[in-house]
Amino acid sequence: MSNIDQLRNKIDSITLEMLALLKERTEIAKQIGELKKNSGLNVTDESREEQLRKEVSEFCKSAGLDESLGKKFLNFLLNESIRVQSEGKQTHLTVFLKAKSLEQQGKKIIHMEVGEPDFAPPKIVRDALGEAFDKGFVKYGPAAGMPQLRAALAQYASKEFGALVKPENILVSPGARFSIYLAISTLLNPGDEMIVIEPAWPAYRDCAINAGVKVRTIPTTLESKWEPTVSQIEKTINESTKMIVLNYPNNPTGKILPPKLQEEIIRIAEKNDLYVLSDEIYSAYSFSEWRSVLSYNYKKSIVTQSFSKSHAMTGFRIGYTIADPKIIEKMVKLQALCMTNVAEPVQYAALKALDVDITPNAKSMRSKIDTVIHEAKKMDLEFVAPDGAMYLFAKVNKQGFDGIEFSNMLLDHGVAVAPGDGFGNYKGFIRISACQDEKKLMDGMKILDEVLNKSK
Repeated sequence: MSNIDQLRNKIDSITLEMLALLKERTEIAKQIGELKKNSGLNVTDESREEQLRKEVSEFCKSAGLDESLGKKFLNFLLNESIRVQSEGKQTHLTVFLKAKSLEQQGKKIIHMEVGEPDFAPPKIVRDALGEAFDKGFVKYGPAAGMPQLRAALAQYASKEFGALVKPENILVSPGARFSIYLAISTLLNPGDEMIVIEPAWPAYRDCAINAGVKVRTIPTTLESKWEPTVSQIEKTINESTKMIVLNYPNNPTGKILPPKLQEEIIRIAEKNDLYVLSDEIYSAYSFSEWRSVLSYNYKKSIVTQSFSKSHAMTGFRIGYTIADPKIIEKMVKLQALCMTNVAEPVQYAALKALDVDITPNAKSMRSKIDTVIHEAKKMDLEFVAPDGAMYLFAKVNKQGFDGIEFSNMLLDHGVAVAPGDGFGNYKGFIRISACQDEKKLMDGMKILDEVLNKSK
């Protein structure tokens, strides 16, 4: 046997040993996950992970191993632990699917778990779908989107978001969720790190794990009015950090950051050469001063927007990204690979929808939120009144309260809400969506109060 064959056999043997150790590690991670679940602990433990990073760093130095390679490998292992420990975790989506299943069985459900406006899309959208057929907008199209829509979106964004936006800065996508997936998948590499400020929409973490990217969380609290500190962010950044995710108005809290704090975060990102992925789909529902990340003219910012919330076009699945042309180009390549292009009739409908005045939608949502707030103040709930969006993120002041158990119990009484655990380590919280008419909201809050009192 030649020397090369001997060395290859040795590599094969080591590889199989590593896989055996990975299997053993995964089994232990599952056991730890069960213990965490039974003890009410969060899946992610940032302090422990940081300690492990230091140990890996020291080992790499002493062993003469590339430290960045060691940390990337560690991030892969940490993501695997999170993945196996998060299996079966309930979110607003799992509650929504349960609620839909109950409805199919004939049960009436008041949906206060999902952010889907109860008003109809603009009437012009209905007519636009017919026009699209008549005008021949039913073919394959450019992966980045129809030129007419990109030009209109550039004009709209320049007017609404305080920045000079051109068509080459626009990518039309099937909803903002896909834009987020594209941005994380194309701009980050396996082993890179991404910062998410919690509570947060779970899709950021899910997209990151799918791409092999490690999420570093910055938890905020009700007591701090859901504001992160500059110190928290600076301490979380290291050489592996490549992106920070912002979402304001926030899902689930409705928080809008103070202008000075948001500007400081952008400057930190600029100093550390980080991408800023800003999910701004709730901007149309801002009840206080709000500023788009675009207005800072930071070249590595990626803003995602959608017609789902602003124009009540959730089922149309159409959103868009605004970013530097080089970033857009990378995202377009993956979108073309995945799905060619967004359906032209839907794009044409979105083009027409841009001409509609959506301020009545914002006024309606503000009224609905005020109704939920008014009823919540009568109950055993603690919260910060939202600055925007369409949710109330409330803490239940009751010993041993479990948002997941309560959400399941409430479903039996015909009301669906989202457990706080789906947005981070917020077991004692629930997210209440205000996307129903006033009567249903009143009825839903009344049932919620009754079930809370029964479970005391």
